[in-house]
Amino acid sequence: KTIIRSAGLKTPPYILIKSTNDIKRPKLRLPVFMKPVAEGTGKGVDETSRVETMKQFNATAKKLLVKYRQPVLVEEYLPGREFTVAVLGTGKKARALGTMEIKVKPDAPAKDYSFQVKELCEQFVDYLPMERGNLRKKVENLAVQAHVLLECRDVSRVDIRLDANNEPNFLEINPLPGLHPTHSDLPMIATQEGLQYTSLIEKLLTSACERYGLT
Repeated sequence: KTIIRSAGLKTPPYILIKSTNDIKRPKLRLPVFMKPVAEGTGKGVDETSRVETMKQFNATAKKLLVKYRQPVLVEEYLPGREFTVAVLGTGKKARALGTMEIKVKPDAPAKDYSFQVKELCEQFVDYLPMERGNLRKKVENLAVQAHVLLECRDVSRVDIRLDANNEPNFLEINPLPGLHPTHSDLPMIATQEGLQYTSLIEKLLTSACERYGLT
């Protein structure tokens, strides 16, 4: 996120809490979103992650520090739609394959895309192809810029969320996204874009072979 922000790309304001000594009123606007800095698959994200008050802030920070033994990432909460973008290629050849919107249903056990919600995604999440248009172009352009800036190779999956002004913001990037044919986001995006699973794998291998001069 430091690299993303220094390059002038939009990402929500954030701080890191490294120990209980760092727990004090943040120079961020509430609500904020809190999670362990080095986990994946929604680990550490639950119904307490979206924080509205300082009492909640203190309790959530202490809980995460104790349980996960790593810094806590605190970001200003973005109220808009959430997307994940599949990016293929390396450097100048990087292109967005497609974008999928993630919509957590109202009856889900958490308001946000938490670990529990992900585990029960068939019941609590709608995965929808993003409509084409200017907004999608902005979302995918941000994702590709992040992929290239962070020197990802062959493939990545970039999480984007809209702020209160409907502007795309970078949340995080997965440089080694899951490849389960029906459960992982990357193959799901490929399917939505009409690309068969075997063709997706072929594209990844072709990109890697090109980097090593094996084509």
